[in-house]
Amino acid sequence: MKPIKGSIVALITPFHEDGSVNFEKMGELIEWHIANKTDAILVLGTTGESSTMTQEEDDHVVEFAIKVANKRVPIIVGAGSNSTQAMKERSIKYEKMGADQLLLISPYYNKANEKGMLHHFLTCADAVNIPIILYNVPGRTGCSISESVVAELSKHPNIIGIKEASGNIGYATNIARYVTEDFALYSGNDDMITTIMALGGSGVISVLADIAPEYTHNIVQAWLDGKPQESLKLQLDYLDVIHALFCEVNPIPVKEALNMMGKEVGGYRLPLYEMADANKAKLRAALEKVGLI
Repeated sequence: MKPIKGSIVALITPFHEDGSVNFEKMGELIEWHIANKTDAILVLGTTGESSTMTQEEDDHVVEFAIKVANKRVPIIVGAGSNSTQAMKERSIKYEKMGADQLLLISPYYNKANEKGMLHHFLTCADAVNIPIILYNVPGRTGCSISESVVAELSKHPNIIGIKEASGNIGYATNIARYVTEDFALYSGNDDMITTIMALGGSGVISVLADIAPEYTHNIVQAWLDGKPQESLKLQLDYLDVIHALFCEVNPIPVKEALNMMGKEVGGYRLPLYEMADANKAKLRAALEKVGLI
């Protein structure tokens, strides 16, 4: 599979009041995304709260998403871990379950040196036969995938891209040198979609797409269609919404936004907690401004 071009939603995981996964609601969200031009769906990402879910819950979410999507859109699964062996085992399992691609994060907490970082990813890439997207998000992990490691990993036939979520345009520019038809660059920040597209990016792995799927698709598609000014206008018109979605730690605001929109996706698991009233008001105002509520 070649790298996907477009808007990949980092799907939230809806919960019932008792905190259990609401699979009926998840099915509704997947159908909504398919109907509204989302180009691929990522489950078990940061936005999906997999860090507070059990392995059994993770497996059920993956199985359910693959079944509902039924090959209508690719399903990408976050299989990362700070344990390379655990990440390898999860990667093999999700490939067998039918995942189309995997998203693998750099090791967090224990971090790694250059060789450790390289082999963290190579171990998994050598163990599976489906495409892998690297995930660079030093704000979450406390470490970055160095440019030299990206350069080496980009040569592996199973590694087809990187989600760049550092917010560092200098770093993004440096790794853009390794973009080819077989290795894609994705924005991991919704306020930098057009910036990354200008560097040869293929799209975005998006939180904004959770609440505005077709709009986010259109930001990317306009650029791909050779309409950069149209793409930029779409990006800037939603900038206040994007900022509001990150006024507290993700995915608290995006879940609150979906609830304000009447999607009834439930709450979150500790240590995530309800938004401050002032931030709720800011979020509501931003959503009202663009007509989402």
